[in-house]
Amino acid sequence: MPVIAWEQPFCGEGSTCFRIGTDANGNAYIAVAGQEDTYLTDTREALTTLIRDIKAGKADHLL
Repeated sequence: MPVIAWEQPFCGEGSTCFRIGTDANGNAYIAVAGQEDTYLTDTREALTTLIRDIKAGKADHLL
């Protein structure tokens, strides 16, 4: 298992918390807080694109 540096959880009121992490090899990770051993992984560039697209409103239809 890679050594992942996890950020503090991102939580919505009354919902599941998510954590984002990175490793020394340039990979990014997303997991449910408390379940960090089960994660989704991709490159940091992919995570950057995801965050920018969400901030630009491209996922607003999911709200």
